[in-house]
Amino acid sequence: MPLRILYGGTFDPVHLGHLAIARAARDQLQVAVRLLPAADPPHRSPPGANAEQRAHMLELAIGDEPGLLVDRREIERAQQHPGVPSYTVDTLRELRAELGPLQPMAWLVGADSLRSLNQWHEWRELFKLCHFIVAERMGSPMQAGLAPDLGVMLHGREVTDERPLLSTPGGRILRLRAPLRSESATAVREQIAQNGPWRNLLPEPVADYIADHGLYGASAA
Repeated sequence: MPLRILYGGTFDPVHLGHLAIARAARDQLQVAVRLLPAADPPHRSPPGANAEQRAHMLELAIGDEPGLLVDRREIERAQQHPGVPSYTVDTLRELRAELGPLQPMAWLVGADSLRSLNQWHEWRELFKLCHFIVAERMGSPMQAGLAPDLGVMLHGREVTDERPLLSTPGGRILRLRAPLRSESATAVREQIAQNGPWRNLLPEPVADYIADHGLYGASAA
């Protein structure tokens, strides 16, 4: 079975660093990458843009680029069940129910997200449901500063090539060959709010959308 790669996140907003990670995983594994925008957090205001705006910006960023897709399931689930938190483990269980127990699946994350994995809801269950593909930021290696319980869980799971990911449904860790870029959504939002040089950090259609809708404090065009 082909590997199913899932790249979840707030994407608030989607920037060139996000796209670089998705493209690197697509090219290294030679399969499509599905980007899953997170739903709006319950019981508080949306991040910088609401879920529909963030999903639309993702679609603008990807356009018709081969091998990159937007999956709205987390947003749709939140719309069907207002106020219920949307967890990654629930998304993976939903996909397992659709695709079956043998389908290889991988969750694409940055090294910083992997190091905080023990703070995720039902985090130990994730290794039963999927593999992890990890993009490392320069100077911030995957194994740096791991909590002891997470270190125990990660021990012995790393593989050096993609073959184990293709032959098993989950439980392995593969490093992405391309490191994380320097862009971050937080920095992009700060640059927009301060009227700094932000447009070159984003795909052009996304930058235009932000300006047109006055998101993140941008002056509406």
